[in-house]
Amino acid sequence: MASQPTLKQLRYLCAVAQSLHFGKAAKACFVTQSTLSAGIHELEQTLGAALLERSNKQVLITDIGQKIVARSQHILSDIEALKEDAVRAQTPLTNPVRIGIIPTIAPFILPRVLPTLHQDFPKLQLLIREDLSENLANLLLQGELDLLLMALPYPVNNTTSYHLFNDPFVLAYPAGHPIGSVRQLKTRDLKGQDILLLEHGHCLRDHALEACKLQSSQLSLAFEATSLHTIVPMVANGVGVSLLPAMAINEGILSGTKNVSTKEFSEKGVWREIGLLWRAKSPRDSEYRLLGEYFKSSNATNKDIKSGQLK
Repeated sequence: MASQPTLKQLRYLCAVAQSLHFGKAAKACFVTQSTLSAGIHELEQTLGAALLERSNKQVLITDIGQKIVARSQHILSDIEALKEDAVRAQTPLTNPVRIGIIPTIAPFILPRVLPTLHQDFPKLQLLIREDLSENLANLLLQGELDLLLMALPYPVNNTTSYHLFNDPFVLAYPAGHPIGSVRQLKTRDLKGQDILLLEHGHCLRDHALEACKLQSSQLSLAFEATSLHTIVPMVANGVGVSLLPAMAINEGILSGTKNVSTKEFSEKGVWREIGLLWRAKSPRDSEYRLLGEYFKSSNATNKDIKSGQLK
């Protein structure tokens, strides 16, 4: 098998090309001048081309030498990048993370988490994609996303799920609505009510109905929207009642909205599970679990939901 150029030889060549002086190049490479000269001579023999023109007064780079120097610089740069990647791999959360988040979570959790993450992991780059669950799941399986933050369960093959916390559903209703007089709110109290929900495709809709043990046929679905921020003014204007996630209320989705009251359910289990999802056997499994701890802590700082009218 024919011999191949070595990285050491390429470094010698690039050092000479930079200084155009064998003595300075040898010093920069921490070798003797004879060792450097021998290395470049071996490189020329391997490539079958003269890379340098030598004289007692100066060193010149031949035309082919210029091309080999340029290629060598790229190769050496890639090698350094490879070494840096290996070092970063040993340090958690220093490489970019492409994370997909559903719209009913992103604006209510990211403002709490990102400042602390940036402080603790200044080199972490979170590349955030906000979309519906189905689209995010497809991107995860296609390798275009690394991690999903979404409501669980969600059927995605060959993935690992990581529970973060439960996000209770809270009933939002117009001030003075008869349901406000119910002392112990049960999910059965929603039957026959005009309920405002997100349109099909949003998993919040399905999880809300499932948590309340209700079928669409049991409800009077007065209005469907594309976002929670559209639903809130509809509740305020008496169009109907709605099921809002506690995290949205804690982050002020009702702030500045008059004539809207909230009430918690007296039953257990009226919530959606929030969690992370990533491809099974990912080499970054431990990193994603560490990231999950930060999302968990964001929920721990949430204040309690209080029933009653919001002024």
